Amino acid sequence: MKKTDEPTFEQALQQLEQIVQKLEKGELPLEDSLALYEDGIRLSRLCHGKLEEAEGKIETLLKDARGEPALDAQGRPRTTPLVPPEDEDDR
Repeated sequence: MKKTDEPTFEQALQQLEQIVQKLEKGELPLEDSLALYEDGIRLSRLCHGKLEEAEGKIETLLKDARGEPALDAQGRPRTTPLVPPEDEDDR
């Protein structure tokens, strides 16, 4: 599968969920189950890779100007709450 044909994280996760449901029913012949299991492993690895990639991007965004992790006074990664944009009507 080419990189451009690679499913999104959400698509891969949905396919993986469908595979798990089929395997849990236990109604498939052994060869079909093995083929689905292989597909499931591939999708699981793809999802794991995409999550690691997202984690790396987040870590990069949380670094200070020197490239060090931005930490709070307790040594934990510094975070800021997500503040929704103000509604024009609320002003």
